[in-house]
Amino acid sequence: MRLLGPFALCLEENRPWNGEWPVSKTHRIAWAATALAGAAATAVLAVAPAAQAGTPGSFIGRFHKLTTIGSTVPANGDVNPYGTALVTKSQGSLVMGNVLISNFNNAKNLQGTGTTIVQVSPSGKLSVFAKIRASKLPGPCPGGVGLTTALEILRGGWVVVGSLPTKDGSSATSAAGCLIVLDNRGHVRETFSGNGINGPWDMAAASHGPSAQLFVSNVLNGTKAAGGKVVRRGTILRLDLMVGGSKPPRLINTTKIGSGFPQRTDPAALVIGPTGLGLGQGGTLYVANSLVSAINAIPGATSRSSSAGTGTRITSGGALNTPLGLIIAPNGDVLTVNGGNGLIVETTPSGMQIAKKMLDSSGSPPGAGALFGLALAPGNAGVYYVDDAVNTLRLLH
Repeated sequence: MRLLGPFALCLEENRPWNGEWPVSKTHRIAWAATALAGAAATAVLAVAPAAQAGTPGSFIGRFHKLTTIGSTVPANGDVNPYGTALVTKSQGSLVMGNVLISNFNNAKNLQGTGTTIVQVSPSGKLSVFAKIRASKLPGPCPGGVGLTTALEILRGGWVVVGSLPTKDGSSATSAAGCLIVLDNRGHVRETFSGNGINGPWDMAAASHGPSAQLFVSNVLNGTKAAGGKVVRRGTILRLDLMVGGSKPPRLINTTKIGSGFPQRTDPAALVIGPTGLGLGQGGTLYVANSLVSAINAIPGATSRSSSAGTGTRITSGGALNTPLGLIIAPNGDVLTVNGGNGLIVETTPSGMQIAKKMLDSSGSPPGAGALFGLALAPGNAGVYYVDDAVNTLRLLH
């Protein structure tokens, strides 16, 4: 299904574009705007050459096939798949080898109103893991439910998902939201809100025995008040948890480890700001700095007690064009998917872009904001990704 919609404001200038695109999600429109600034972004690339199709030693260079696994649309019609998480152990309703996926839009295609987490098997069979009702939440979640790319599975099958809700799909009605914690049968057990959680957009996780850490990007600090202008107030939080037994994870501490990331609201994209997160070697957290088409690194993310600001920008431009989803490859490289050109890009920790693959050539430009969540396939045999242009789970292998 495809819908026609007006182009959003250009990435750096509040000026309308004159054309129209065939898109299936309003969120995709503004991400594609970054393609218009592609030449300028490339000009700022100094330390990383353009990625090749498959440099020897790259992780994604050995994959050449794209397979559609199945639809991500449940019976209630939720669309716009965002978060992905591979189920590594069967427990409760979770089935090993399946992929959990969170939906951001409802059946009317309104952003920030999706309420379902679905589970898709390797053969494409879809089931609903959870349908979350704002009225049934056991704790605060300012604004309600609109499930984002922030989706992780912790020890014991505890599932954590972000909520950045709206009333009508517009940034004007967006609210701070929360993190929602579900047990392994899809029942909501608690929420984490406040303490800096303000529009949780994406998330990474690390486990250490009975303890766990969540790293969360937040994109609503000051953005509504700025009325579409860029504000440098995006944050990265670390939540330290205790996990174990039948009781929900217990929040021990919240620390702001990153701040000052550029972000802005947008009439079509809802919000553009720091998105994907991945924890690399030595406790370095990599951030998809979406608005400026860059990847930043925050050192000592697992232990630092203060903000590193935006950290170090390891690469920008080149094959990057509004990077959204981000994970760490088995070889330690950073994998990102672009909203502005439909590519997955592999970048070394030193900032060398060494490989790229086209994942979504639909739309004009290719990709048009269709790519968000990523997950490694079992045995590192490929990369799962969601394509919200057609509401499907796909596999690069």
